[in-house]
Formats: sequence, structure tokens, C-alpha cells
Amino acid sequence: MHFSMTRRRLLNGLGLVPLGLGLAAASSSSLSFAATSEAWRMPDEGDPHRATWMSFGASEKVWGRRLLKPVREQLALIARTIAQFEPVHLLVREQEHDMAARLCGNRVQLEVQPIDDLWMRDTGPVFVRNAAGEWAGIDFNFNGWGGKQAHARDAEVAEYVTDAAEVRRLETRLVLEGGGIEVDGAGTAIITESCVLNANRNPGLRKDACEAELKRLLGLRKIIWLPGIAGRDITDGHTDFYARFAAPGVVVAGLDDDPDSYDHAVTRRHLEILRQATDARGQRLRVEVLKGPETVRGAFETDEFAAGYINFYVCNGAVIGPQFGDTRADANARALLRDLFPKREVVQLDIDAIAAGGGGIHCTTQQQPR
Repeated sequence: MHFSMTRRRLLNGLGLVPLGLGLAAASSSSLSFAATSEAWRMPDEGDPHRATWMSFGASEKVWGRRLLKPVREQLALIARTIAQFEPVHLLVREQEHDMAARLCGNRVQLEVQPIDDLWMRDTGPVFVRNAAGEWAGIDFNFNGWGGKQAHARDAEVAEYVTDAAEVRRLETRLVLEGGGIEVDGAGTAIITESCVLNANRNPGLRKDACEAELKRLLGLRKIIWLPGIAGRDITDGHTDFYARFAAPGVVVAGLDDDPDSYDHAVTRRHLEILRQATDARGQRLRVEVLKGPETVRGAFETDEFAAGYINFYVCNGAVIGPQFGDTRADANARALLRDLFPKREVVQLDIDAIAAGGGGIHCTTQQQPR
């Protein structure tokens, strides 16, 4: 069986149903942005955090009866692990508060808020700072990955989190998710075209207009565009399962060796682009390749199983990544992460139930910088 390195929640799996395209479809055929001189900057994920935000949002409707209990347990495991290094705020429905409290313990702060699912990377705000030192959270108008899943509650998460964090909320006409953008904090971003330039999010959006708005909002001087692949998974090919910055000038990228995988050709194309690219400083990138496991534990094995190591999360003093039971591949991932992040502890967790739903640790988190 092939195990995808990318998120593969298919439309006919896990209770997903096509919906209207929401904000994106309601937009005009030509998307443009108002000119403004105000500039912001998104810090690197490895910069110090004030907190991590997560969502205890798994439901039987989306995840099914078999996965629901282990998914909740593994979400709590991620939250408890990160809480050893920095504060964690976990959004939870009122009726599940006591359950989440039992699973998470007293080191995780629970906040009651209506939610649809658990992918805080995509529903939460992207935190940025301006030259005056003011923090803000960008609300990127979450629309259920282009109308693929019910999202009315999750569409309100960015506003809730910015209010709870007591920062300004920035509005934009762009529709995208945090998993679709990866920055080095020094002016460079890696972004997949298949997600951000997709008509199910931003119909009529020209790449130059998109670049101008992202440069303003995120403090970018250079965007490295990867093609990604649309229509195969619910995210339309998020960046955070393909390539991640370990530091300015250093990228760790996935490679899918299975010739039967739809990611086989596109991951090779991504490596070609990254190896030829320069960052905002004009320097070539150091590109480290991290392949996925050849085998996984069988308990939650599905065709949608996201078995990549790229979806790790960097928090204060640690890197939290997955392990899949492939001794050699798990050890190789751990060794590379220790090399890339020598001053941080590397912690690997069994998140197989979450991976069975097509996601990873990074997808469940959103950092609030300090």
C-alpha cells in the first residue's frame, strides 16, 4: 500500500460533503486589494512563542466512530507535550469541556468556543507584527478549503483567537489557510499555487496581486511558488506537507518515491524548483530531503494516511514531530531534525489516528509569537 506524504482527506471520505464556495465564490471575477502603506511581518515559527493555539474539534460526523476516540486522545497528547515547553490554549465545545480537561490535564488552558473541526493551522489567525511593535492576527477568511466541508463555526475562530489574544484583527480579501504558507521570518515564503491561486478560494486573482497583498501582510520580499496539486486532497496541496523552513536559507522538503502516487512527480518538481531558487537575500537554499516511512502501524491504515515527517511543529525549546513505527525512517527523521534544530529537543509522537484523517501535528497548531 502507498502511504501519502501529504494530506489526503478525500471528498468521499470521513463524512465530507461538497458545499457552496462561501466567501471565495461570492467574490467578483477580478480580485484586487486596496493600497495601503501599513506593513507587517510574520515571524519564523522558531522565534519565541507566547503560546500555541489548538482546537479540540473532532466530531463523529467528520471523523467517524472508529477514529473519534483515538483522535481526541492524540490531540490531547500533542497539547500536553507542547505544554511542557510553552502555554497551550485549546478551543473546546462546551459539551466536551470535561472530557478535554480529563485528557489534557491542568497544564492546558481550555477555552469554550463553537468549532467544526480540529485544524487550527488553517482556521486560526496568522500572527504578524508591524514596525511599531504592534501585534495583529490576520483573518484569511477560512471557507472550508474551498467549500469542501461545513465551516460556519470554524470561520469565526480567527476572530475569536485574535480577541482572546488581545491583538488587532487584520482583514483581507484573500482566502487561504495557514497551512498553505511557509515563511523564514526574513522576507522569504514558500507557497503552493494549487491552494492560494485556486478558483475555489480566490477566483480571478492574478498572481501579481496576490504577491503584493501577501508581501504587505507577511513582510515578504520573495515568494517561491511551488505548483502543488489541486483536487486530490481537501487542502489542494498545502505547503506544510511539502516544504518547511528550518532557518533562513535552509529548507527541509518531502520526496514521494512511490511511482503510483500522485505526489511522485510533483515532489520531484518541487525539489527542482527549491534547489534552483534563491531567497530574499539572493542566496541559494540548502535543501534537505526527508522521505516518508515505507511501512506504518496497521491499526489506522487507510488510503488517506498522511505518513510524511515534514508536518512537524517548532515550539519553545522543542520540535514536535510524528513517528510511524518504521524504525529506520523514524530514526532518520529524528536525526535530521536534531541536525536542523541542534538547540531544541526533538519529540516524536504516535499520531496515527490523526494521520488516518490526512493531517499532522503542524496542522493542529498555530503559534502566537512573543
